Amino acid sequence: MTDLAGLEAELRGAVRGEVGFDVTSRALVTMDASNYRRVPAGVVAPRDADDVAAVLEVCRGRGVPVVARGGGTSIAGQATGTGVVLDFTRHMSRLVDLDPATRTAVVQPGLVLDRLQEAAAPHGLRFGPDPATHSRCTLGGMIGNNSCGSHSVAWGTTADSVRELAVITARGRRLRLGRDWAGAPDGLRELVGGDLARLRTGFPELPRRISGYALDALLPEKGADVARSFCGSEGTLAVLTEATVRLVESPRARALAVLGYADETAAAQAAAGLLVHSPLTVEGMAADLVPDRSGLPRGAAWLFVETGGETAAEAHARALTVVRAADVLDARVVTDPAGQRALWRIREDASGTATRMPDGTEAWPGWEDCAVPPARLGGYLRDFRSLLSAHGLRGTPYGHFGDGCIHVRIDFDLLSEPGVVRFRRFSEELADLVVAHGGSLSGEHGDGQARAELLPRMYGAETVALFERAKGVWDPDDLLNPGMLVRPAALDANLRFAALPRQPVAVAFGYPSDGGDFTAAVRRCVGVAKCRTTTVSGPSVMCPSFRVTGEEEHSTRGRARLLHEMLAGEVVTGGWRSTEVRDALDLCLSCKGCRSDCPVGVDMATYKSEFLYHHYEGRRRPASHYGMGRLPVWLRLVDRTRTAAVVNALASVRPLAALAGRLGGIAPEREIPRLARETFSRWERRRQRRRARARREEARAGRRPDLPARTAFLWPDTFTEHLSPSVGRAAVRVLEAAGVGVLPFPTRRRRARRSDDGAPRSRGMSVPDPRRTQVCCGLTYVSTGQLDRARTVLRRTLDVLEPLLLPEREPSPEREPSRERESSPERGPEPSPSPDGEDGFPPPFVVLEPSCAAALRGDLPELLPDDPRAARLAARVLTFAEALERLAPGWTPPRLDRPVTGQTHCHQHAVLGDAPDRRLREAAALTGGLVGGCCGLAGNFGFEKGHFEVSRACAEEQLLPAVRQADPDTVILADGFSCRTQLEQLAGVRGRHLAEVLAEALED
Repeated sequence: MTDLAGLEAELRGAVRGEVGFDVTSRALVTMDASNYRRVPAGVVAPRDADDVAAVLEVCRGRGVPVVARGGGTSIAGQATGTGVVLDFTRHMSRLVDLDPATRTAVVQPGLVLDRLQEAAAPHGLRFGPDPATHSRCTLGGMIGNNSCGSHSVAWGTTADSVRELAVITARGRRLRLGRDWAGAPDGLRELVGGDLARLRTGFPELPRRISGYALDALLPEKGADVARSFCGSEGTLAVLTEATVRLVESPRARALAVLGYADETAAAQAAAGLLVHSPLTVEGMAADLVPDRSGLPRGAAWLFVETGGETAAEAHARALTVVRAADVLDARVVTDPAGQRALWRIREDASGTATRMPDGTEAWPGWEDCAVPPARLGGYLRDFRSLLSAHGLRGTPYGHFGDGCIHVRIDFDLLSEPGVVRFRRFSEELADLVVAHGGSLSGEHGDGQARAELLPRMYGAETVALFERAKGVWDPDDLLNPGMLVRPAALDANLRFAALPRQPVAVAFGYPSDGGDFTAAVRRCVGVAKCRTTTVSGPSVMCPSFRVTGEEEHSTRGRARLLHEMLAGEVVTGGWRSTEVRDALDLCLSCKGCRSDCPVGVDMATYKSEFLYHHYEGRRRPASHYGMGRLPVWLRLVDRTRTAAVVNALASVRPLAALAGRLGGIAPEREIPRLARETFSRWERRRQRRRARARREEARAGRRPDLPARTAFLWPDTFTEHLSPSVGRAAVRVLEAAGVGVLPFPTRRRRARRSDDGAPRSRGMSVPDPRRTQVCCGLTYVSTGQLDRARTVLRRTLDVLEPLLLPEREPSPEREPSRERESSPERGPEPSPSPDGEDGFPPPFVVLEPSCAAALRGDLPELLPDDPRAARLAARVLTFAEALERLAPGWTPPRLDRPVTGQTHCHQHAVLGDAPDRRLREAAALTGGLVGGCCGLAGNFGFEKGHFEVSRACAEEQLLPAVRQADPDTVILADGFSCRTQLEQLAGVRGRHLAEVLAEALED
């Protein structure tokens, strides 16, 4: 048994990098993106090659295995191990040199591919291979797996791009690998020379043969290329410390031909015939993986064929040549770079979306990337589908059709013993099928534990024995990544699901997309690590805290891993009381960006609320939970006592404000926002009284009031009510200008009678009691994990609104408006169609604060899944832009002709969607777009003690630079109170709600 304390102490004395044997460090690397799990002894983040050598010396002396790890996106299990894990992403992640003249770059193993691409792009160069995980995979991992990516038909595999490799063997030898036996360890040349015939005939000729060791690259006629032979060895031969790689010229212009076919087999059969036109890519995918087919040509499967050229016209002409040569149902050529990026995102996200079948069933890797000769791909897919059916399994193939390489996630049952038995039997039969088609078990991601056991079926026992001898030459002590490639662990051992509880865990949220099972919700994270992307692309939000800290525990994946280990109970042993999980979740902003941006819809904000609820159940909570978490209570108390002016005055006295901040858990760097002297509801009641008097006067004069055809309630959310009533007043002005009547908000059940002054019949709806406005979305309670209180508040809200939440009758087809979906199915209930009181539909609730609207539409039905009123209320919630689009479709807003900048609220991006807002801005001639990312305040997060620096760093990523660079006449849009507060406190800039901007234009 390993002496962990002694091992840790010796490593700390030998290396300069971080040594982590604590619970969190170990829990974060128990898994990669595969089906497998291994608990390491510890983790070391080496600073340089000397640290790597020191780790190998210590571990060799103690007989402890060593596993090299990059981004942890491996799909076959080769980035996990029971010994010491070397994490190269912290320090050994530099671009050492880039030489445009020789088109080479020198990189460290932890460098993320996109960082190399960004550095090469100004010189018109790029690294050829580009896996879908390019934003987070590392060059070391790509070399270890011989990764390829979508452009391999043009630029080959990683092995084709490697010039020289610096490695350290398990016994401490430092070698520089290259051609003509450069760096070959003793005995390797003799091993090859003794089996030349086998090396010349025993390896299938495929563009994507990744399985096994590439010993045939050592043949004399192939240049005896030791560096090339090392690629794809999965960290089992030596540890990479530096690589010299070849760059290729990037086309100046590109075009994308999207070809539609009747099914995936037809697309696969067509792919090989397109290679004669020298495309850059030939990618294929079927409709099962495409949630939104807008922008795609007709068909049930598509080929994405990219072409390049010196000019846009040349690239376009080549794309048209491909279209003319292809026998397709339909086709589309895209030359706009933004349009191309949008289509490529569909393909790149497939590695995540494929983990769920269309009906929500889980699907898993295992046969993720086998490859056959491209000309045989169509026949292979037919046989593959037949084998799936024979075993009662389902999967959706996609991937690199031009190279004959197929990715697929299959709905294996890996939770039960019979399911695992079927997983093994299917794997064995599929291996035979791949071999029968002349293929390779791995075409991109390596063998790892998933396929290494089956290598004898592909190569035969003699060649596999040769692999074992080669491993012995490089690593005679079997120290490096044992159980991979040779003498492998069984493909059905170490499954990561085996450690999880078999019975559902008692939880507060409903988790409707996961069958009410919190364990299934945590299983959503398969490790593709899109959350580890360090730069924001487009409107993406996920994951702001990781982008600031760069620490795995602050990524969505890292937090999901800790929750997984909490449920497993082996490494994280504290259960819901775990301090390790609590600390990792502490910097989660609850922005919900992962809910929409994660390809598998991990909702860490909900998981955090769930954890905090159990963690503090029956215990004293942090001060911020009592202060900011119960903000609606304190603000309502101030309103009832009419002490807003007193509170503001006290808050302006620094010592008193500091004391209040300490008591409330507020960061000392923060200013306490000022309260409104008059709440929105009080202003609205005065307005309604004036309108009632005007109606009575019209009635006395014999005139019938001009009543709006459509009406809505304006939700008195906490922030609009007490902190930004100007937003509510502006919204009323705009809605009424658009012909939408704003009704008094219902607060108490009291049957309304038909008025004598011409007011519309309320049909028994409740009418307002100005003294009792008690509806609330529960947001502050949810974000701090006070879920019992949240449910109480939400039930009280439903009780108040119950007369309005009766089941609605179906709309007549001729009156039903367009129901274009603005967000993914994961974003909650769709707003009710035609919310028109005149044709039988009750008025909707317009919610101006995006976080409150998201809470009502998302959290409410998930916290009260058994209360039908919750779903009805959620379906009636509209944002300000949605309300104008649905209730006043013919209204034209005032034309402003001004540029805008700002940021879409995170919750709106993730839960509500912002397409109506974009259309409204366009109609108002507000030009330009909003930036992505997160403002960093995120409700209570940025106000909590200890969060200020992270909060500010999030804002500095995109929002604040965009505001500083804006022209003086630029409109700064920020619909969320948090966003406006962050802008005011960090940049001295007043952000405005879109309603305020439009109301001001109406006044002008």
